[in-house]
Amino acid sequence: DLGSLSDADQQAMVSQLSQAEATQPFDLARGPLIRGQLLRLAAEEHVLLITQHHIISDGWSIGVLVREVSTLYGALSQSQPDPLPALRIQYADYAAWQREWLQEKVLQGRVDFWKAHLAGAPALLELPTDRPRPAVQSYAGSTVGLALTAELTAGLRRLSQRQGATLFMTLFAGWSVLLSRVSGQSDVVIGTPVANRQRSEIESLIGFFVNTVALRVRLKDDPSVAELLAQIKASTLDAYAHQDIPFEQVVEALQPPRSLSHSPIFQAMLALDNTPGGGAVSLPGLRVSGLEQTHTTAQFDLTLSLTDSSDAIVGSLEYASDLFDRSTVERMAEHLRTLFESMVADDQQRISQLPLLSQEERQQVLAAFND
Repeated sequence: DLGSLSDADQQAMVSQLSQAEATQPFDLARGPLIRGQLLRLAAEEHVLLITQHHIISDGWSIGVLVREVSTLYGALSQSQPDPLPALRIQYADYAAWQREWLQEKVLQGRVDFWKAHLAGAPALLELPTDRPRPAVQSYAGSTVGLALTAELTAGLRRLSQRQGATLFMTLFAGWSVLLSRVSGQSDVVIGTPVANRQRSEIESLIGFFVNTVALRVRLKDDPSVAELLAQIKASTLDAYAHQDIPFEQVVEALQPPRSLSHSPIFQAMLALDNTPGGGAVSLPGLRVSGLEQTHTTAQFDLTLSLTDSSDAIVGSLEYASDLFDRSTVERMAEHLRTLFESMVADDQQRISQLPLLSQEERQQVLAAFND
């Protein structure tokens, strides 16, 4: 109960308690693996903190959780019984089925696909960093916000439709071009999470279904935007067809060079949040809003996280602060926006011709620096 504190002290305590709650370890042997904490600010103002270990939940699960909490709150606040139907299966049923299904023959087919897909791929994405890569990652990080206008978002949707691709594939194409251009590498591998809920029976389950796949993009022949989208569409669909094998088993099978200084197989990610539910909470009689938190970790060198809302794409660029200054990542975000605009304007352009620089940067390089 923080009701006796001043507004300033309340905010400080909320921040402190939120950080402490988020960083408190879980005991995987004894549990609990989900925790809730309610902070009372005033009689009609509270902060609810819910913390889950990733081993029992994923992004899709958040939408399920929000919907169920909303339904239960609406019923219980009116003294009605629990309206949720009983689950047909439990997460443990899925885990048992997966273990039985993913036997040697099926597993070997998945392993063979990923070995072929990633054969000869570079072990490290050699991004131009502001500081030398440390021998051991600290996982310290931060984020830079990124928002695409409604007009640009609509243009990306139209480009996707023209090329028979999904919005994810188009965003992935732009991200891969940027990483290729700044690294100087024509062969790049980028990780992306997949929901991995391929059966309707598990759509309503809370659990850890999500998997990570490593998508390889080859840019050596300088394809056009349209050709690149066709390549990414084909490789993405192939990857989706072989997504069932856990990523850690792919790593084990490939035996890539291991280093404490970077993650294996890929060091950059793209995560597009288009899961159903969207995480918006609606509780009768309450006004609900999210609590903004500062992000201080980064699992990879760069992670582009985007949310596909109805009108515009918004998100952030998460970066390892051991490697990059904030100003560098802010420039990358602007370059990515410029790339998307160029892709929308002409999908027959060769990717080497897609501009990265804003008009101000072009003026600086061609005129100011040139003098």
